[in-house]
Amino acid sequence: MSYYPPRIAMTRVIQTGNIIMARNTIIGVFAKSPIKPLEKHIQIVVKCSKQLIPFFDACFANDWSEAAKIRRKLSKLEQDADTLKRQLRLELPGGLFMPVDRADLLELLTQQDKIANKAKDIAGRILGRKLEIPTSLQAEFSTYLMRCLDATEKAAEAINELEDLLETGFRGREVVLVEKMINQLDAIEDDTDGLQIILRKNLLTIEKDLNPVDVMFLYQIIDWVGDLADLAERVGARLEILLARK
Repeated sequence: MSYYPPRIAMTRVIQTGNIIMARNTIIGVFAKSPIKPLEKHIQIVVKCSKQLIPFFDACFANDWSEAAKIRRKLSKLEQDADTLKRQLRLELPGGLFMPVDRADLLELLTQQDKIANKAKDIAGRILGRKLEIPTSLQAEFSTYLMRCLDATEKAAEAINELEDLLETGFRGREVVLVEKMINQLDAIEDDTDGLQIILRKNLLTIEKDLNPVDVMFLYQIIDWVGDLADLAERVGARLEILLARK
């Protein structure tokens, strides 16, 4: 059995303790991966924005009570996304062991959160004024809305690949897959631009028969719905920047 003088023995204990503490610190940094909360956040964001589908269905039917109910659900999801955003900002490590740049993740998080905020704004404006989408525009408005929501879903698909990107060191087939998703997202956003032009043009042809103030807000709503796709594309753009830095 080895014998160490008390002073040497104490030194060895302290050194061993320091090694264990350092090891635990490193493990703690790596264990708190920001990717899972980021993925969870965009899942909530997409769920929030998709509430606009039943919301507008209720509006088309002039069922404002049901629309208000759905809007409350949408607002709760937006609040959940906000809570997770704040939590992630506070807990996101800032040390040397971050697998990706902290600023890039924060910017990605910000763009994701703006989608939920915009969905809440849309529902609030429509419900606040009980703004009716003209019957002749409802079918194409629904098509436009669905395509904008396709963009948010495609953005979420790309974000959900982040964990695999980390595991592969941002190399190989996984990068190609994500780049393909980003290109698809860009194509969807282009589609929404075309649909918006048609919708605005058709609104122009009937606006003389509508309340002028309502017309102003209808154009705004068309723009805001388009913002859902624009913001989703920005998520893809931030992800593309993250890939480029690896």
